[in-house]
Amino acid sequence: MPDLDALRTAYESQQANVVDWLTALPVDAWDRQSRLDGWTVRELGFHVTDMTGVVVTALAAGELRDKPQSIAAYTAKWSAAGPEIAQRDRDRAARLSPADVIANAAVARADLLAALDAEPGDPVVAGRRGPLRLSDLMVTRVNELIVHSLDLSASLAELPSVVLDRDAMGIAVRMLSGILVERSPGRSVEVRIPPYVAVQCVSGPRHTRGTPPNVVEMDAASWVELATGRTAWVDAVGDGRVRASGERSDLSPLLPVLA
Repeated sequence: MPDLDALRTAYESQQANVVDWLTALPVDAWDRQSRLDGWTVRELGFHVTDMTGVVVTALAAGELRDKPQSIAAYTAKWSAAGPEIAQRDRDRAARLSPADVIANAAVARADLLAALDAEPGDPVVAGRRGPLRLSDLMVTRVNELIVHSLDLSASLAELPSVVLDRDAMGIAVRMLSGILVERSPGRSVEVRIPPYVAVQCVSGPRHTRGTPPNVVEMDAASWVELATGRTAWVDAVGDGRVRASGERSDLSPLLPVLA
């Protein structure tokens, strides 16, 4: 995974892309339903630009001596906390105008950068779901930005999409593929998401030479959508976004890796 400087730069870039998109929204678009059930565009826009508080709070609490979790272990706890997070951010966003959401995004970014500037290392910190490395916590923040950028774009498909920073997308792709590998280790299937990564997973006969017998390939955005449950495997294969060959290449039992 990239170092903290690279993570910071990717976060800044993608958060700026989201803010630019929100700033250009027509007023009547803010209260339309997003593609996420129960979330308006306003609520989702607030959530995605305000999710750095966990990093700021963790750094303020100081370094832990606990063994850090992997990203896969940490994110496995998100699903149970989903309703609580959603209600909290909906309640906060309900009181904010579009201008307030944009202004809050600037404050959230400034608070994050100040907290990172004050921390020269990569300590183990207290995330909301347990201890993990600061760099891994930042990886999850960049991933959330990419995932919700895609959500926002899909919610208002008639408008130009949120611009996706190349480095931020790479961080999200590698994080999600890393979770897949940790949860389903093996060498029988090769998953290719060019230009970012090719990983092997799924237990079974090990491939060592030549073309792997089981190959899955797709573009980065399609992988993010599959890995987070926005797209069903059968639909992505059916419309050609995913190219899968080999009798063991069906990844549907392993998806989504993050819900």
